[in-house]
Amino acid sequence: MRASVIVSGIVAALVGFGGTLSLVVAAAHATGADAAQTASWVTALCLSMAAVSALLSLNHRIPIIAAWSTPGAALIASAGDVDVHEAVGAFLLTGGLIVLTAAVKPLGALIARIPGPLAAAMLAGILFRFVTAVFESAAAAPALVLPLIVLFLVARLFNAMASVLVVLVVGTALAFPLGLVGPLDGVLHLSNLTWITPTFSVPVLIGLGVPLYLVTMASQNLPGFAALTAAGYPVPARPILAWTGLASLLTAPFGAHTTNLAAITATICTNPDAHPDPAQRWKTGLVYGAAYVVLAAAGASLVGLIAALPAALIATFAGLALIGPLMNALGGALADTAMRFPAVLTLAVTASGVTFGGIGSAFWGLVAGLAALALERLRPPSGPGPLAGPSIRG
Repeated sequence: MRASVIVSGIVAALVGFGGTLSLVVAAAHATGADAAQTASWVTALCLSMAAVSALLSLNHRIPIIAAWSTPGAALIASAGDVDVHEAVGAFLLTGGLIVLTAAVKPLGALIARIPGPLAAAMLAGILFRFVTAVFESAAAAPALVLPLIVLFLVARLFNAMASVLVVLVVGTALAFPLGLVGPLDGVLHLSNLTWITPTFSVPVLIGLGVPLYLVTMASQNLPGFAALTAAGYPVPARPILAWTGLASLLTAPFGAHTTNLAAITATICTNPDAHPDPAQRWKTGLVYGAAYVVLAAAGASLVGLIAALPAALIATFAGLALIGPLMNALGGALADTAMRFPAVLTLAVTASGVTFGGIGSAFWGLVAGLAALALERLRPPSGPGPLAGPSIRG
């Protein structure tokens, strides 16, 4: 196997894992998951992504790269009062809906009809609070966070993808002399899977499960399809949805929120640097899968390390990692001038964190945006009224 294939697969796995692991841990903590459940959450995700990537790449001879839903993790972390058992029930619903999308073609077409600006605005509203948390952390721990912000701004001038990893490495090193790191006893141990019995709460199913499905489809799977198309590959959309949805169903009782198609990390495996022959790049999927098996074994140790790090560092790392996705989401939300008002309304309601009937703000943000868009489309077209005089031309 060509060395570039091995390097590309390993780098894609490390970037995807290291870039947003802290956000997945934050999502688990937001549901009240204990240390064993959090480690199981990460381990199950890694195993799911490894199996889906390797099997689909081998079967279709295409570099099909799976990932966890980063926007989904952000959604979970901001969902409010949801315990881990209710969250698992919502994850099962999300996996079932993805499988249903693969089986029922009109459902996929219906999801594709959700206006892109509104989907982007909902995602921007979810991400917004994480990015602003960076500056709240700067006020709480300025000696730690302010240098990291400066480092991030400088590092991204050279390599935007690596800049967040640099922040994590330097921030971890800086936290030790500042006395901000907790005890590290018992951090090094192999991962285990922990069964989490689901609880099905209607408000949580609607407020978390449905938005998680919509965010995963709109912000992960559809861009993932586009990344494959841009690389010149045919897209086996229904098998991808069927296998990622099935994997999500099987791993949800162990805490894994959603497995989906990668978009950003996939480009590492689909570009000519991985292999000059497009027909040989599918092998990166096998390397990527093998790398995630190793990361699955080390998941508990890495989760323990993150738990020992200061909360301000984790918030800074997660917020800086999400600036790029927030920027892209805002660009997509505001690109169409005709939809700017519904998009901004969607963003505002989602970012507010408001909850009605136990249902979270992401769902209500999308509802508000769709309602505003429907009302705008009922408005009669503007034009000269009956009393308008003749136009004046210079």
